[in-house]
Amino acid sequence: MTGSDAPGRDEGAGIGKALSPADQARIEGFLDAVWMEHGLSEHTLAAYRSDLAGAARHVAAAGSSLERADRAELFGYLAVRVEGGARPRTTARLVSSLRRFYRWLHREGLREDDPTADLTAPRLGRPLPAALTEADVEALLAVPDVTDPVGLRDRSMLEVLYATGLRVSELVGLTMDSVNRRQGVVRVVGKGGRERLVPMGEEAAEWLGRYLGEGRPDLLGQRPAEAVFVTRRGEGLTRQAFWYRIKRYAEAAAITKPLSPHTLRHSFATHLLNHGADLRVVQMLLGHSDLSTTQIYTHVARHRLRELHAEHHPRG
Repeated sequence: MTGSDAPGRDEGAGIGKALSPADQARIEGFLDAVWMEHGLSEHTLAAYRSDLAGAARHVAAAGSSLERADRAELFGYLAVRVEGGARPRTTARLVSSLRRFYRWLHREGLREDDPTADLTAPRLGRPLPAALTEADVEALLAVPDVTDPVGLRDRSMLEVLYATGLRVSELVGLTMDSVNRRQGVVRVVGKGGRERLVPMGEEAAEWLGRYLGEGRPDLLGQRPAEAVFVTRRGEGLTRQAFWYRIKRYAEAAAITKPLSPHTLRHSFATHLLNHGADLRVVQMLLGHSDLSTTQIYTHVARHRLRELHAEHHPRG
């Protein structure tokens, strides 16, 4: 294993100074150990090396060494990094590197204490999920050619996906006995084998009924199939194939926002909350076991409200 630092990663006090032979040896010994124990990638090892080298240079400037550094010196290094503009994610990674290094020293009997025991990483905000506007959704739904059985299938799938907030994997996994058109609901088995009933709404139920009456029989011919949404070969549509089609329809609808397989699911939740839905109802519809998972959508809704306020309020 080489001892060169990853370029551009060892910011902080003492940058540019050579590491002492003792610090260099300890860092390389640690990297060898974690590589053998966990098989970490070269990228991860380079990040560890850079983080520890930066800390070593900082404490060396105060006459200490990485192996002997105390809690105050490590806190000081973190403070220097934060004041220098280090982002929370970078600081969190640095804390993780230091913790792992000093736990290794303690385990190997090279230190009696762990100076990182009280080091806390900054809280990282959860990324806001991407959601389409209601106009974007309408444009997307209008793209499939419903005079063609495949287009009718895709329109039905998009309508059901947006109306129910299902995961794409749950949508393509629907079977004929999981759809109750009379009651307008679908029965879904989600993560952890949890079953839930989700209402479709009139529009989605109408498109699904049209597909089941016209498009699906045309695609199947005389072949039997359990899957609701099928290909021309009579097989169930895969998640990857449907996601590919969503991207094509989005391009045709001139939607430039970045998409993910969960985009319509996120849009479903966000639009419900924007129109006053209760958070616990959205939790049930999405199949989240923990309300905290659903709460991220309240941030999306608030973000949208701030945008509307800024756009329309005279003092926005």
